[in-house]
This record gives sequence, C-alpha cells and structure tokens, in this order.
Amino acid sequence: MSDLKGKIIAVTGASSGIGEATARLLAQRGATLFLGARRTDRLEKLAVEIRDAGGKAEFQALDVTSRNSVRDFVRAATERFGKLDALVNNAGLMPLSPLAALKVDEWDRMIDVNIKGVLYGIAAALPVFQRQGAGHVINVASVAGHQIWPTSAVYSGTKFAVRAISEGLRQEHKDVRVTIISPGAVESELAETITHAETAAWVNEFRKNSLKSDAIARAIAYAIEQPADVDVNEIVIRPIAAP
Repeated sequence: MSDLKGKIIAVTGASSGIGEATARLLAQRGATLFLGARRTDRLEKLAVEIRDAGGKAEFQALDVTSRNSVRDFVRAATERFGKLDALVNNAGLMPLSPLAALKVDEWDRMIDVNIKGVLYGIAAALPVFQRQGAGHVINVASVAGHQIWPTSAVYSGTKFAVRAISEGLRQEHKDVRVTIISPGAVESELAETITHAETAAWVNEFRKNSLKSDAIARAIAYAIEQPADVDVNEIVIRPIAAP
C-alpha cells in the first residue's frame, strides 16, 4: 500500500531530469502534483501526460531565483488544493569549471539557484507546514556535497550549503520532516550548462556510468512514503562502484 495517495506535492525544476521523473512516479503512486519550472511548455506537456495516464497534476511558471515567484508558487499550490504535504526543492545548475577560469557569472547563478532557490522554497513552505502541524521538505543536493573534485569547488560549495541548511531545518522543527537526496552521476541536462571545454569533456567521460533519473525518483518516493513519525534524513545514491 502506498502512503502517497491523496498527498499534495510541489516539485521545482520539474520540466526535465530528476524533477520530471519524480513527478511521473509520484503521480503513478497516487499523489497530486504541482509542477514548477521556467519552461512552461514542457510543464504543460508533462501535466497532460500525467493526467492522460490517470494521475493528477497542475503547473505554474516558476523562477526559483525570485523570492516572489517561489512564494506565489507555494501559495498557488496551497490555495488550489487546500494543503501542501511536501515540497521537493529540485531545481539546480552545475556549470563546473576551474576557479582560475573566473566564471564569476556562473558562480553567481549557481548560488542563486542552488542555495537561494532552496532557501526561498523553505521560506515559502515552512509557514504552511507550521500552520498544518506537518510537512516535508525534500532538498536535492549531490554527492558533490560530500566531496570535492577539481572544477567542482563552487558547485560543491552550494551542495554542502544545501546539506547544512537541511540539517539545521530538521533540528529546528519537530513537526517538519526534512530529507536530503544526494545523487551521484545521473542522466540529465545538468552537464549541458558546462561552458568550460576541458571540464565538459571530463564530465562526459565521468558520466558514462550514470543512473537513470527514475532511480532518484524512487528514493524521493521512499522518503515521502514513510510513516509520519519517520524522517529519512539523507539518501546518498550513485552508480555501483562510482568514485
């Protein structure tokens, strides 16, 4: 028996990769999805496909770098469905490069999306969860939040921050569940944001042994499906024998 039936779950970065796979799986298991991303054409297509398959999904344009956009996204989900059971902070960027390449604009963008986007999600959802007396924040971090490689300094820094923020939130609120999902290499569009040629070539080789996005979606579903008094704090999931 699935404990997802009837749950209202909002997912950021839902237009592709882990977000899309998560939306499809959670809908299959009975949850109602509220999908957010900048590419609304993809969101609309995904929502239609979920509904055609017998699931429930709505969507709204979302820019996680905008506090107002994230606030409006969570507010819309809550007003439309009467509650919000979980928020999956999934949106992220990974334009890896050596620090000496001085891609400062890319550093700024990663901080805005990977850190501030998560914080804005928490700021929008936490008051809802406190009013309800229950809620679940799922933050997608990375194995790069556990270790650092050359070219990953800034990206790893953002994912270390996600883990720290998540653990702080967990300790501060006894009625809010918090889960960190830390994937290794996953087939997705993340690597497409890399503009440093040598790094892109290295990542393409590294990612030849990659997980499907469905694997991460199953981990997210597992965390949400646990009884209300069980908080799965973190799941690290990566390909077999990955470094």
